[in-house]
Amino acid sequence: MDRGLTATQLKLQSGESFQVKGKVLPDAKGFTVNVGKDSENLVLHFNPRFDLHGDVDTIVLNSRHDGAWGEEQRESHFPFQPGEKAEVTIVFDASEVKVKLADGHEISFPNRLGLETIHFLSVEGDFKIKALKF
Repeated sequence: MDRGLTATQLKLQSGESFQVKGKVLPDAKGFTVNVGKDSENLVLHFNPRFDLHGDVDTIVLNSRHDGAWGEEQRESHFPFQPGEKAEVTIVFDASEVKVKLADGHEISFPNRLGLETIHFLSVEGDFKIKALKF
């Protein structure tokens, strides 16, 4: 996967949110939205997989602590389509991260790292970013 966007020194506080809007590439295998302290400490790894790592039309969520991945959470609800617009809103607080999808579906994932501030955001893979709102 190619590197898309990386932002550091964000200082996104508990209770705040951000939204990523863009377009899934026509031949998409998958893309990721990572948020956390840095690339080795992610409170959320959000990874819609069209056909990647043995997963088809599955959203994989995980966390990463000091470079070690946690236990994956899989979601079968998959509203993304290759070549179509996509929108993801992430709401972060001290206990969990909520991912709100454009179709109204919401996914909760625990804040396993106990982070109170997000400093790092990256969007990678088969996704062209059109807008990023805080």
